[in-house]
Amino acid sequence: MPEAWPLSLSFGVTMAPSSPRLDAARTLLLERFGYPDFRPGQTEAVSSVLEGRDTLVILPTGGGKSLCYQVPALVLDGLTVVISPLISLMKDQVDALVARGIAAAFVNSTLSPAEVSARMAAVQRGEIKLLYVAPERFDLGRTAERLRDIGVTLLAIDEAHCISEWGHDFRPSYLRVKDVRKRLGDPPTVALTATATPEVRDDIARQLELRDPTVVITGFDRTNLSYHVLPTKNDAAKDEALVELLREHLAEHREGVAIVYASTRKSVERIAQLLTKAKLPALGYHAGLDDEHRADVQDAFMSERVRIIVATNAFGMGIDKPNVRLVVHFSMPGTLEAYYQEAGRAGRDRQPATAILLHAFPDRFTHEFFINGALPARETVAAVYDALVKRADRDGLVDATAAELAATARGKVSDREAESAVRILQRGGALAVADASRTHAQVRLLAAPERLKAELNEQAHGLELALLRSLWKRARGDFHKGIVADLDAAPPGVGGAMGAMQLLDALQERQMVVWKRLGEGLTLTDATRALQDWPIDWAGLDRRRQGELRKLEAVQQYAYTKYCRRGFVLRYFGDPAAKPRCDNCDVCLGIVREQRVASAPSSRSRGSRGGSGSERGTAGRVTASAGRGGATEPPLSREAIARFDALKVMRSALAKEEEVPAYVIFPDRALRGIAQANPESLAQLAQVSGVGPARLDKFGRAVLECLRDVDD
Repeated sequence: MPEAWPLSLSFGVTMAPSSPRLDAARTLLLERFGYPDFRPGQTEAVSSVLEGRDTLVILPTGGGKSLCYQVPALVLDGLTVVISPLISLMKDQVDALVARGIAAAFVNSTLSPAEVSARMAAVQRGEIKLLYVAPERFDLGRTAERLRDIGVTLLAIDEAHCISEWGHDFRPSYLRVKDVRKRLGDPPTVALTATATPEVRDDIARQLELRDPTVVITGFDRTNLSYHVLPTKNDAAKDEALVELLREHLAEHREGVAIVYASTRKSVERIAQLLTKAKLPALGYHAGLDDEHRADVQDAFMSERVRIIVATNAFGMGIDKPNVRLVVHFSMPGTLEAYYQEAGRAGRDRQPATAILLHAFPDRFTHEFFINGALPARETVAAVYDALVKRADRDGLVDATAAELAATARGKVSDREAESAVRILQRGGALAVADASRTHAQVRLLAAPERLKAELNEQAHGLELALLRSLWKRARGDFHKGIVADLDAAPPGVGGAMGAMQLLDALQERQMVVWKRLGEGLTLTDATRALQDWPIDWAGLDRRRQGELRKLEAVQQYAYTKYCRRGFVLRYFGDPAAKPRCDNCDVCLGIVREQRVASAPSSRSRGSRGGSGSERGTAGRVTASAGRGGATEPPLSREAIARFDALKVMRSALAKEEEVPAYVIFPDRALRGIAQANPESLAQLAQVSGVGPARLDKFGRAVLECLRDVDD
């Protein structure tokens, strides 16, 4: 790694010395979040951020990464901007902050232009301390410049592994964060992630150009998690095993929830239906759902109206659900980074929890298909380039979809490979893709003047008519043949080019015009040049492909290892805490399972019936109580259980009233503590861990009233 970004790495981080700012941070931690002190690693991270140093924070899932920038944001003057990758993450964290009386907001695609404008105005007035923004928000417009003019004190980059080309969630918009930072005025930056090998840590620092960063790494070990692998022959066998596991889990745990991860949207929907038919109510969550449906599913899960969610990896990043007792991977993830992070969403309350991988060897082939599709070989790119040349007109324009290019290319080329080849050719300069911000458009009139007069009137369609008249005038009577128009020259009141595009869309839906932005599609820069004449980094592509295949091989080795699974994961991340035995995974516990085979070919359709008696034992009784690691709490008495159940009902009502997830009101651990202590006054309630001054002030009297009702 270049000397410009030296990384001072340390495991078992020492506590930073006290300072006035750090003391203020501890006070705010207690007052706003209810925690008496920072966890290991958090102290050094917060201290570094408060000193204005660039900081790289690697804490395990559930280790409290968000507090490493949320608390400093309250201490520091000015605005903290948080770049966050998922809508669900933003909403969840902002809801939690607002419930604690912290001025926070998010800006993303779920908001209308008026809502975005209102929130940016609040930022301008200094009413917002933390602003969560999706990375794509900075790709268009002047968002970065507006925030720079306001003044950004701290830039926080959540899920920073997305920045690294070696990270398991490679995302192009994250690669531009370095430029965004400069456009924001180059503020001190803290990058945070739960999953980073030494290679990825180096790459994050390099991509962001962090200046002499403080690197905080606590151990990757989650001692309360028990890791298991259940070998299966195919998806039918997985169906039976999954139903059996979830039935046992729900029967043995009156509280807590379960997450089932699947690899595709289609499989998410199928598995959710399978479980529901088996009388195990489950909801599916994936990126194909509209925003409202996704929000409803997430809310049902967070409030525990539904205790099982089936999801792609679009769910969970940054979701702070502390009492996930079971995480099952229906399909093998493509990397150990992904598996560690997703499995780590179990047991964030530090209570025993279980992570189970249902593994079948063919899972590997699916990932190989995706890797080769995303990173095609040189001969595949050459075949697509030849297809582009063949389909180009004399101006180099290519009117073809990825599927059409794949069909034209010699050899066997998939649509996915064709899409990736186009991106590679574009980066190498051989191919131009139209800039979506261009305002010149080709417009052709379809409707006769008589139809326009009959269906459009000045009162309801004044803007549409004004635009059509302007285009008709420019066309000089040849509007039906098509014209090229500069939409920036649209008549006053239309709203410029963007307003004109919206009007043309509406007219096109009514089949009155057909239009497209000029140059949309693909254009060969120089069809006479050979592929080898373009500066494409073939060696880099090959390194990335081989790197992804090595990551896939590591997951496969994890599934087949005959040694401690916990130790395998820790060694992969370079954690010196790795030991030969953990006594908390299936290998160390001596649980031996033969490959599970479905009881009958039709078992998939009747998965709710489970496996046959002879095979039922191969699944084993793998539950959250199987693990020996982690802190355990004494069982509640019968009276305390009654209080706990009543407190949960109260919490649900308050959560609905506040429009926040239930755990924001009180986490389960705090409710258990309250039920156990049975306080009779606010002073006694304040002594319960997890209550804190903010919750005490807002919900304390409701808690005491609830407890009195139970006792009565």
